[in-house]
Amino acid sequence: MSLPLREPEPGPCRLLTIVCEAALEVTLLPELEALGARGYTVTDARGKGSSGRRDATWGPHANIRIEVLCSGKTAAAICKVLRDRYDDNYSMVLFVADVEVLHPGKF
Repeated sequence: MSLPLREPEPGPCRLLTIVCEAALEVTLLPELEALGARGYTVTDARGKGSSGRRDATWGPHANIRIEVLCSGKTAAAICKVLRDRYDDNYSMVLFVADVEVLHPGKF
């Protein structure tokens, strides 16, 4: 007799999204891990905002989007460090959303 399949319980988590200049990728990723991020996803990003249009066709004008699923405490720590270190000299947007994820223990 087989047991019925049970869906994992969803749990609360924070989704921290960082949109920044691609040149910061090499510096930011180790910092995120040092601040408690257990993983991240990096994708190319393009758009228009207060820094003008960023079309990603030329390296120095490329943007990336980094997404981190983490606890609220980790998200707050990362945001503080990034604002303190990068706000004055780099284009960067940070936003945090409450999300529910399967297997919340992974994050």
